[in-house]
Amino acid sequence: MNNDKEQTIYDFDFSLICEYFSSLERQGPGSEEMTKLALSFIDGLTEESKIVDLGCGTGGQTATLAQNTKASITALDLFPSFIDKLRDRFAKLKLSDRVNSIVGSMDELPFADREFDVIWCEGAIYNIGFKHGLEYWHKFIKSGGYIAVTEASWFTENRPEEINNFWNEAYPEIDTIPNKVQQMQSAGYVPVATFILPEECWIDNFYTLQKEAQEIFLAKYPDNPAATNLIGYQRHEAELYSKYKEYYGYVFYIGKKI
Repeated sequence: MNNDKEQTIYDFDFSLICEYFSSLERQGPGSEEMTKLALSFIDGLTEESKIVDLGCGTGGQTATLAQNTKASITALDLFPSFIDKLRDRFAKLKLSDRVNSIVGSMDELPFADREFDVIWCEGAIYNIGFKHGLEYWHKFIKSGGYIAVTEASWFTENRPEEINNFWNEAYPEIDTIPNKVQQMQSAGYVPVATFILPEECWIDNFYTLQKEAQEIFLAKYPDNPAATNLIGYQRHEAELYSKYKEYYGYVFYIGKKI
């Protein structure tokens, strides 16, 4: 991983990315506790309410939303294999009647204006960019409704060159928390709450759980350079987090539509 230009996740075969991440319980840092904490800032949800979880993955946070609200939920992801696993999860939980899962792009939503009380997105808005996502999704939220997203953010104004370069290559929109809050305001939301996801959301719930999956994946593709490089990238990312976690992380941003 010592190329002149850092690789990003977009440099890898999407079929391999999908296969690898579909084997994980979570496709990004997070936890049931943090999803529930974010949910605690959202008022007025009833059985008539509608939530959409964009970039839902295999449904880790979707399950928490379904188990802690009476709302009907739509779960959307670009990858059919993620949606298949999500459907299996909700069939086992006997919650399929309250969760409608669809394959689709968060940048081309098939919904009506002001259809949802809440738009939820954990660890996925970076796919279309924080600013664009907040602006585009705004029309799909009812007046007085909410948006809740997690976003990679800097904790400090200055940081070591190695981690600064890595993240600016991987996600040029990474910025400080105050600047992200300002973007939320500019997109038409009243900021309700922000909080940093704790280290265990990254280490215990994401990086550590990948170790066994990585060995299985490499054994399946022993002579595939793309697979080897993908696992190398994930390991490099985990090493950087361990080294520089005081400088960045995921932040939950909750806003209310004006």
